[in-house]
Amino acid sequence: MNELIRNTISSIRKGNDECCAEAKKHLDSLTKPLGSLGRLEEIVAQYVALREEKTPIISGKAVYVFAADHGITDEGISLYPRDVTPQMVYNFLNGGAAINVLSRQAQAKVVVVDVGVDATFDGNPGLVNRKVRRGSRNFAKEAAMTQEEVEAAIQVGIELAAEAKLQGCTLIAVGEMGIGNTTSASAIAAAVTGVPAAQVTGRGTGLDTERRAHKAEVIDKALLMHFPDRKVRPEALEVLRRVGGLEIAAIAGMVLGAAAQRIAVVIDGFISTAGAAVALLMAPQARAAVFAGHLSEEPGHRILLDSMGLKPILQLDMRLGEGTGAVLAFHLIEASVRIYNEMATFESAGVSQADK
Repeated sequence: MNELIRNTISSIRKGNDECCAEAKKHLDSLTKPLGSLGRLEEIVAQYVALREEKTPIISGKAVYVFAADHGITDEGISLYPRDVTPQMVYNFLNGGAAINVLSRQAQAKVVVVDVGVDATFDGNPGLVNRKVRRGSRNFAKEAAMTQEEVEAAIQVGIELAAEAKLQGCTLIAVGEMGIGNTTSASAIAAAVTGVPAAQVTGRGTGLDTERRAHKAEVIDKALLMHFPDRKVRPEALEVLRRVGGLEIAAIAGMVLGAAAQRIAVVIDGFISTAGAAVALLMAPQARAAVFAGHLSEEPGHRILLDSMGLKPILQLDMRLGEGTGAVLAFHLIEASVRIYNEMATFESAGVSQADK
């Protein structure tokens, strides 16, 4: 593990318990029955504990969409060709994708990062070019990445989180684009939870029952090749190296980097949650910074979230990716902060409290 990753992990602190207690005390003083705002109260208490601010603010928002290709597509696990990855990158850059629409509504900046697309973009000024290599290798036949490549992709996420801090962001989201990446996420989920591949493998971009079964079989065989002793839980970095993707590794790095910078990071669906799961295995204390934006339709997503102890903010039966569910959750996170800051207390409003 390189020095930047080690130093980042060592600098991550858990949420401030004293700030969390103060936040709950303040919430209880507001003009409402105790706990009546439910999850909104939990969200803002976590945000306060992370930010360590008496009056929490959200000063800047951005969503980072990490793009990369996957060699595992050689196994026929996707309905779409790899050409779709660069085509969608151009769509992001031109502002035409769902994430662009939702980010405009949320007044959040969209940052598109090429960390491993199997294409050349000829210096497009809107693209952050941090390509580690042109796609991962086919993990059905060999390791997806080398150790150096995994660490380089993680470093991309860490460095971009540091840039987000310098740009004044206090709330960021992570999204992704990469044909074949639900297969990688399913393999990661099975490896880190011990759940059979069939239980964490979904339809991805719309596979029928037969092709979904083929996808699960490919993952099962790959896991048996890479981790023959399934009773021994593999190390986080080794999971990424063997069956991960470059964008998933970069997301893991951004989660670590955001936690180190005390920036709230909202994870999106199954793929970004796979990256976050690896990050939390590397640094469990980073959980203080992580918010689960939504619960996707991919069956492995709930299994991963449960293993991480995270509750999704939204459940909209989405499975698009890109960061769309995470950016939709921005609205509720902001609402919770505004309630905390702007709602009257019983004392200030002259409202009688309930009998004790």
